[in-house]
Amino acid sequence: MSLGSAVELLRGGILETLIISMPILLVGMVVGLIISIIQATTSIQEQTITFVPKIAAILIAIVLLGPWMLTSLREFTIRLFSQIGNLP
Repeated sequence: MSLGSAVELLRGGILETLIISMPILLVGMVVGLIISIIQATTSIQEQTITFVPKIAAILIAIVLLGPWMLTSLREFTIRLFSQIGNLP
């Protein structure tokens, strides 16, 4: 295995991780922003209020996006395993 192919495999793994995690992170960020705006307008400064809606939204996003995430990971793993035979 050359250095170029190892770097390419590592880059593909990092890119796949970013693509899979981005929707979940965006859901958490949007829900946190909405709760922060609500807290600022109502002058409620309790820090723990953001956790329950954020966790619920992230769990719902994982349930909805779970099949896509697993399919994407499965396809990446199949591509990775198919490249093993082509290595010198």
